[in-house]
Amino acid sequence: MKILIVDDERDVEELFRQKLRKEIRSGQLELVFAFSGQEALDILGSENPPQVVYVFSDINMPGMSGLEMLAIIKEKFPHIHVSMVSAYGDSENYNKAINSGAKGFFTKPVDFESIKKEIEALKNT
Repeated sequence: MKILIVDDERDVEELFRQKLRKEIRSGQLELVFAFSGQEALDILGSENPPQVVYVFSDINMPGMSGLEMLAIIKEKFPHIHVSMVSAYGDSENYNKAINSGAKGFFTKPVDFESIKKEIEALKNT
């Protein structure tokens, strides 16, 4: 299963690779990283159809926000599941994300056990 992680903070890549290393090593997961909303859309648009089945994106990024990117992904690639993450667990961001089609909403620091459950649920759909 190919997952795209979108966050403007580059240290997130190392964190995800470390926390999901068992799943990566076993071949259950392939992680791809983008450091802006536009880069994520470029990655998704580079394959027809995209092989990514799940996008996990920060909301607050310079340039295109995660919520703006979410709207474009849901319009162009409605079959791709998207979950949002924010340092702020406020109800406004939560409601915007869910109402825009996000599958899930996580707050930082990220609970990787919850992410693993989300990924496991996708495998069974």
